Amino acid sequence: MVDSSPTNALELSVSELSGALKRAIEDQFGHVRLRGEISNYRGPHSSGHAYFCLKDANARIDAVVWKGTFLRLKTKPQEGLEVIATGRITTFPGKSSYQIVIEALEPAGVGALMALLEARRKKLAAEGLFDEARKKALPFLPGVIGIVTSPTGAVIRDILHRLSDRFPRRVLVWPVRVQGETSAAEVAAGIAGFNALPPGGAIPRPDLLIVARGGGSLEDLWSFNEEEVLRAAAASEIPLISAIGHETDWTLLDHVADLRAPTPTGAAEKAVPVRAELLAAVNALARRHNESILRLIERRRNDLRALARAMPQAEALLATPRQRQDRAAERLAAALRGFIGTRRLALSEASRLLARHAPQAELQRVSGRLNTLKYRFEAAGRTLRERRRERLETLRTRFAAAFSARLLFLRQDVSRSRERFASLSARLDGTYSHALSRRRDRLGHAAQLLGAVGYEAVLRRGFALARDAEDGIVRSARQLGPGDALRLYFSDGKVEATVTGEEPAKKRAPAAKKPQAARQGSLF
Repeated sequence: MVDSSPTNALELSVSELSGALKRAIEDQFGHVRLRGEISNYRGPHSSGHAYFCLKDANARIDAVVWKGTFLRLKTKPQEGLEVIATGRITTFPGKSSYQIVIEALEPAGVGALMALLEARRKKLAAEGLFDEARKKALPFLPGVIGIVTSPTGAVIRDILHRLSDRFPRRVLVWPVRVQGETSAAEVAAGIAGFNALPPGGAIPRPDLLIVARGGGSLEDLWSFNEEEVLRAAAASEIPLISAIGHETDWTLLDHVADLRAPTPTGAAEKAVPVRAELLAAVNALARRHNESILRLIERRRNDLRALARAMPQAEALLATPRQRQDRAAERLAAALRGFIGTRRLALSEASRLLARHAPQAELQRVSGRLNTLKYRFEAAGRTLRERRRERLETLRTRFAAAFSARLLFLRQDVSRSRERFASLSARLDGTYSHALSRRRDRLGHAAQLLGAVGYEAVLRRGFALARDAEDGIVRSARQLGPGDALRLYFSDGKVEATVTGEEPAKKRAPAAKKPQAARQGSLF
């Protein structure tokens, strides 16, 4: 229920409250010096003023630099630059927010994101991911183009529109988030997914990839600086174009990609040529080709006519070869005669040498050498056989002696084993008989002891054993009363009995139950 009771609180309008807050903040914080990193800077506005943010790890504040101050600044704002800003804190009533109006700006070092970006750039450059030698050439006219981008943004529409204008191609879109925590993983998965498509499969494998996103701050584009995206791009077997942000935006993906496009529209322009220009160029080349062929035919025709006029007659061409043939025939006959004479002299010399080395003489010399070798071989064989026979005889004698000695040793060992077995058997029989006798004596003694102390022997001497109705032993008359049932055991049987007469004066009261702890016996 709303309290509608009257109050004397002062009523303020929204403008009055905003003005009061403005005066309070400006009075409390006149001039301040802030250290922070410049973010979301896009250059001067069309009015000449500059708008951006100053941030640290935990907070951010809007900042504005008026046109006159901006022109006098020695250090111009740059995205990611860590600066020390001097100015005054004020409010902007139109948005109910506070901001700093910067009057002086000086650098304070590279911002955290820029430092991380530079460290990652150096690391990947050392690994060779930025080398020009590993970058692949783009296909002149790709049949299928794969695009990794957001399916709902203006980027995909711009790319499709430009492809349609220049040279329509088949396009496959891998939808991803281009900003946020999962953006980097989705982009890396998109690049790897296109590369995983098999050639000739149901889904065509792209000939060219485009990774595209619109402009934004360094934080917005940070997904394309993540290491998993860069390594996926470096591992891509398909040529890849990076089209991130505007022309002034740079990411590490631009260094890893095979080609960097200044804008997504520029990526479409670099991906395909202009179809109309290609048709015009082809028509021009065809026309020049036909004209060149006609000019070549005409020039060859003129050359043929000139050669026909300059060609000599057939008789003049054959005159010199005929003379050369006649001179060669004369020289050939003289050379043939000289060759035949030389061969005759060589044949005479060969006949003289052959007579000296007749085959019959050579055969006799060879036969003599063979007979000598045969005699020496037979003598060596006899000597070898004799040595082998002597050695075998020696080995047979040694083996027979060793076998006899071994056989004698084995017989003696068997004899000793038999004697030992007989001794052990005799000892075992004596030990067993002695143990059996002792056990029999102990058993007889136990039987005699049982007969002496057992209650059956007492019953045989004329006594009786009394038990009550619960089969308990009755040890005193005070345990019984008139009418109690008894069972009397004798040596030859039992009888049932009932107690008669008066109740004993000092009948023992029933024994009190022992406590649980007292009645508990041994667990074993």
